[in-house]
Amino acid sequence: MIRLTIDRAREILDAAGDVAVLVVGDLMLDRYLRGSVDRISPEAPVPVVRVAGEGATAGGAANVAANVVALGARCRIVGCVGEDAGADELARELEGLGVETAGLVRVAERPTTVKTRVMAMHQQIVRFDHESDDDVDDRTALRLVAAMESAAEGSRAIVLEDYNKGVLVPSVVRATLERAVAMGVPTIVDPKRWRFFEFTGATVFKPNARELAEAMGEPVRPEDEAWLEEARLRVAAEHLLVTLGAAGMVLQGPDGHVLRIPTVARQVYDVSGAGDTVTAVTAVALAGGATPAEAAVLANHAAAVVVGKSGVHPASYEELLRQVERAAPDNEAHAKP
Repeated sequence: MIRLTIDRAREILDAAGDVAVLVVGDLMLDRYLRGSVDRISPEAPVPVVRVAGEGATAGGAANVAANVVALGARCRIVGCVGEDAGADELARELEGLGVETAGLVRVAERPTTVKTRVMAMHQQIVRFDHESDDDVDDRTALRLVAAMESAAEGSRAIVLEDYNKGVLVPSVVRATLERAVAMGVPTIVDPKRWRFFEFTGATVFKPNARELAEAMGEPVRPEDEAWLEEARLRVAAEHLLVTLGAAGMVLQGPDGHVLRIPTVARQVYDVSGAGDTVTAVTAVALAGGATPAEAAVLANHAAAVVVGKSGVHPASYEELLRQVERAAPDNEAHAKP
C-alpha cells in the first residue's frame, strides 16, 4: 500500500520548483471560436454560429509544458513549427506561460499544427485542422536533435510527447533517450500507435488503455500481473503506467511489482487534456525526487482536478495540494509484489 500524505506531496512539489523539465514532441495550437446557434443556414442544412469570442491555448506537447509550469517547475520545449502566424501565436502563448521557447524549430515547408474548434453552447460543432503529419526530413531531425541537446543541459526530467505529427522520428527519439541516460535523468514517454515500440529504455512509459490494446493486438488485462509484465517487457520500459479512465491507473514496475491506483475524481466534466496532465505531473514529481509510485499517485490526483473543469486547463500547485488534502485519509494505492 502506498499512502501519499499532504506533507509528502508538498515536499515533492516544492522540490520541483527548483528544477527544469524538458518536453520534446508534437506542438499544437488549439484555437477556439465560441458563439451561439439560433438558426439553420438557408444555404445548406448546417447550423449558423454567431461568433461571440475567440481564443487560443497551447496544445499537444505544448499543453504538457503548460502543465509543467503550472506546478511551479521550469520548462523547456523542443518541437517543430512553421514560419507562419500560427507559430508566432503559439510562441507568444508559451512565453506568456513562462515556457522557454529557444527550442522551437521553424520549418518553412511545414505548417504549424493548428486545430480550430467551433463551439456553441459548450458543444463542438466542427473542427478544422491545419497540419502536416509527415515525418520531418533528415535536416530538420538534425536541427531538432541539436535543439534537444542544448535544452537538455540542466534538465532533471525529459518528456517525449508523441501525437503522430512527425516530430518524434527514430533519430530524434534515440538521441533524446540516450541523452537522458548519459545525464542520469528519468524519461517519461506518452506514445501513440505509429511508433509505439520505438521508445525502448524509458523510465516511465505511459499509454492509455486503448493505445496499449491497439499496440498489443488484444484487450488490456489490468488485473493480470503476468500480462502487464509481458506488456512492460514488450515496450522495454522500467515502469509501465497505464491510464484506465474511470478505473484509475495501474503501474507495473520491475520484478513484477504492481501498483493499482483507483480514481479519486468526484465529478467529471471534461476529460480533454487529462493525459497531458498525467504526463506532466509524473515528470515534475520525478524531477522533484519522487519515486515512480509517488509520481503516479500524485498524477492521479492531478487528473481528478482537470477532469472536474470544463475545457483544457492545467492543475495548479494549489489545486493539486487541495485535492490531495481533500482525498485524505482515502489517499492510498495498493501494491502487489
